[in-house]
Amino acid sequence: MTVTGVQLQEYLAGLDYPVSREDLIRWGQENGASTAMLQMLQALPPEQFNSPDELNAALTTPT
Repeated sequence: MTVTGVQLQEYLAGLDYPVSREDLIRWGQENGASTAMLQMLQALPPEQFNSPDELNAALTTPT
């Protein structure tokens, strides 16, 4: 199963920004994220995201 950036944004809708990759992973673990979603979060660059738009851009940019 793959996870789209839109699905992830919907899942993380209640998250406060700015947020780091580690914060996102922890949030996912605490809120029952699927393995696919956690893998997607772990693949993010180790930086801070200041808005949902920044996070979405990182999720949709090929690595």
